[in-house]
Amino acid sequence: MSIGHTLLGLLESGPRHGYDLKKTFDEHFGQDRPLHYGQVYSTMSRLLKNGLVEVEGIEPGDGPDRKRYAITDAGVTDVAKWLARPEKPEPYLQSTLYTKVVLALLTGRSAAGLLDAQRSEHLRLMRGLTERKRNGDLADQLICDHALFHLEADLRWLELTAARLDQLAKAVGA
Repeated sequence: MSIGHTLLGLLESGPRHGYDLKKTFDEHFGQDRPLHYGQVYSTMSRLLKNGLVEVEGIEPGDGPDRKRYAITDAGVTDVAKWLARPEKPEPYLQSTLYTKVVLALLTGRSAAGLLDAQRSEHLRLMRGLTERKRNGDLADQLICDHALFHLEADLRWLELTAARLDQLAKAVGA
């Protein structure tokens, strides 16, 4: 996710302080990985330098002065272009899991055991996501569905690979 573009998009509804941006980001996107304040301010500094935001005002606070950021026309254009550009699908063609399976075969270890352990870990995570989805709001449900669909695809790959272990062992010379 582009944090800069996300913060710019949040600024389209109106000027905000860094604290407000972090709070809004965390509410909508940061449940599993909240932003650090330093990340917000370093990103805002870069956006300011690039002319995508401007400081609309500075207010005294309990600590350092609070800058109120506003998106510029260039920032609005940048967000619009980012939103219109499709994300590159990530096909996982060089999977760590595949590498582990092949290395297990090449080193005489149990690739079937590795696949079984991985399947158990996937199922554990899927149970947790299903519970979170059941108790969550619509945003949580959609985020969990996205993750669950990917995990289901991984499980299909694990089953297929387990069924083809003998063929794979021959193919890699194990």
